[in-house]
Amino acid sequence: DLRGAIAGDQFHLVFQPIVELASGAIHKAEALIRWQHPTRGLVNPAEFIPITEETGLIVAIGDWVFRQAARDAARWRAVYHPQFQVSVNVSPVQINNENTLSGWFEHLRELGLSGQSIVAEITEGLLMDASPSTARKLLEFRDEGIQVSIDDFGTGYSSLSYLNKFDIDYLKIDQSFVRNLAPASSDLALCEAIIVMAHKLGLKVIAEGVETEAQRGLLAVAGCDYGQGYLFSQPVPAGEFEKLLALKK
Repeated sequence: DLRGAIAGDQFHLVFQPIVELASGAIHKAEALIRWQHPTRGLVNPAEFIPITEETGLIVAIGDWVFRQAARDAARWRAVYHPQFQVSVNVSPVQINNENTLSGWFEHLRELGLSGQSIVAEITEGLLMDASPSTARKLLEFRDEGIQVSIDDFGTGYSSLSYLNKFDIDYLKIDQSFVRNLAPASSDLALCEAIIVMAHKLGLKVIAEGVETEAQRGLLAVAGCDYGQGYLFSQPVPAGEFEKLLALKK
């Protein structure tokens, strides 16, 4: 079924805004894939993404995601904000495929897009197992101007030394730390520590899973740069996302 999903036009992207906490501006979004199966209906990504990685289909599907996200980024940079960025999730399988990145860079050039229009979201696990090849691929991102974000930061097992070793731009605080934020809580202390550390290293911080005004307020006071979560919007199709952008324009 997955092999025929691209040709069958069964995939679509939804976008979740990444909001600047200090101003409320929306100049960033995360692109997320959705699969509308013709008989099963909407399939949870948690069900099908692991299969795409095991079979290698993630390379073709991830390429489709990247190209669609780049086209949307080009439109939103032209209409809403010249520095608009779209984040796409990049798996180790994609990074290790020799043809992936060169095709992406060429696609950006065809669209007349700067690499700054895309942020590659990777996991700490990728950096734990970073081979010389992986390190070289991350350098290629930097050379093309594509920024790199560490997703679900704080839940992995890798040494923090990778923050110096690799050229990282954003840390995304995992929603497990945001969910129970309260004054004087240990979760708030951890968030504050991550934010201070990141800023001293020249990185920006995005908090995931922001669902309440109280969480937003605590993160803003702590100096967090961006928030992402249902407080602002659930992931929505491009047309609905553009309505959010129009309200903020």
